[in-house]
Amino acid sequence: MIKKFFIRRIRILFLLFTLSSSSALFASYLFIPMDLTQANHLKAYGIAFYSIERGIDVSWLLNYKGGSFMMIYDSKIEDECLIRGVTCNVIADVQMQGILHEISASDSNMDEIRLTKVPKIAVYSPKNKLPWDDAVTLALTYAEIPYDVIYDEEVLTNALPKYDWLHLHHEDFTGQYGKFWGSYRNAAWYIEDVNTNEAMAKKLGFNKVSQMKLAVAKRIKDFVSGGGYLFAMCSGPDSFDVALAADGVDICDTPFDGDPIEPNAQSKLNFDNCLAFTDFNIVLNPYTYDISDINVDPNLHMSNKKNDYFNLFEFSAKWDPVPTMLCQNHQNVIPGFMGQTTAFRKSKVKSHVVIMGESKLFDEVRYLHGTYGKGTFTFYGGHDPEDYQHFVYDPPTDLDLFPNSPGYRLILNNILFPAAKKEKQKT
Repeated sequence: MIKKFFIRRIRILFLLFTLSSSSALFASYLFIPMDLTQANHLKAYGIAFYSIERGIDVSWLLNYKGGSFMMIYDSKIEDECLIRGVTCNVIADVQMQGILHEISASDSNMDEIRLTKVPKIAVYSPKNKLPWDDAVTLALTYAEIPYDVIYDEEVLTNALPKYDWLHLHHEDFTGQYGKFWGSYRNAAWYIEDVNTNEAMAKKLGFNKVSQMKLAVAKRIKDFVSGGGYLFAMCSGPDSFDVALAADGVDICDTPFDGDPIEPNAQSKLNFDNCLAFTDFNIVLNPYTYDISDINVDPNLHMSNKKNDYFNLFEFSAKWDPVPTMLCQNHQNVIPGFMGQTTAFRKSKVKSHVVIMGESKLFDEVRYLHGTYGKGTFTFYGGHDPEDYQHFVYDPPTDLDLFPNSPGYRLILNNILFPAAKKEKQKT
């Protein structure tokens, strides 16, 4: 009787062990959907980053359920999904194979990109507090992706080679302080910003802030040429190219550098120096926010707010993986949003640049990508994807209220992009 009891127990334990082993064998992948079933799209990027940090490669399934992620099952990653509120499913090996088979079909516009390397991220941002936030740092912090803050001194003392990816904060590389002089020249923050920049220019051996900013822009351009990934939003893209075009030309009026603009400055611009833009005109009026006519007329957007959106282009996942990666989203129509630079005039975009998002209503480019040397640059118009008109002194956006923001997803696509295997990064 006792012998039969023990034999029965052994059989039960063996059966349980077999079932447990089978479960571990077949339910061996973690699938993170990025379509409308995802509870928190933004934090899902952080999970992908976290997985790569742990040495677990991530498959980015381009155009499959909104650009989903898949990786070998790890209980700690599943726990992180639960903690961060990210929707995930444990799937069997046969399901994983079925997904890859569907993706690999020649008639499907889908592909698998392997994310294998954690990119080292830097945000170019001033150390002194300014009365506005930055969408990229908000996205990085919310997604729990680590980054370093660097500024002019670090760039000019050769810190950039330590990083793979660089974001340009809401910035004015022409040395005109965002042209806020007209409205805020008596504000404490503006006075402090001028004093801080002038002191740094003097410390680094420059006579003017504009000369320091130009030197920084040229170092960043070299960073891209050497294989770096550059991302910029709002006034960063156009002020960067304007500064490069004005190399050796004084385009700053007296309120900004103590002397007038150089005569015939416009005719002396060299557009060959620019990454993305050409044939633009600089705005000489110091009371006007615009730096150049790269930016579209903001009044067009203000009078058409309800119709302000832009469409993402569809690219071939198998032949154009880079723009495909950068456009992954759960919707292809993105609500518009303004900034000091809201969008880029199509006529000012160089012909070799890939347009990834545009508004036909305003005939403008909102999202573009290009290559320079061994690296790439991506420029995105507007200031904050979830705040239509973000003013100076407005509080930062609370991303807990927008966990499924399609506009913020475009930022995070760019952060994961450098993690992709190099052989897949072709255009």
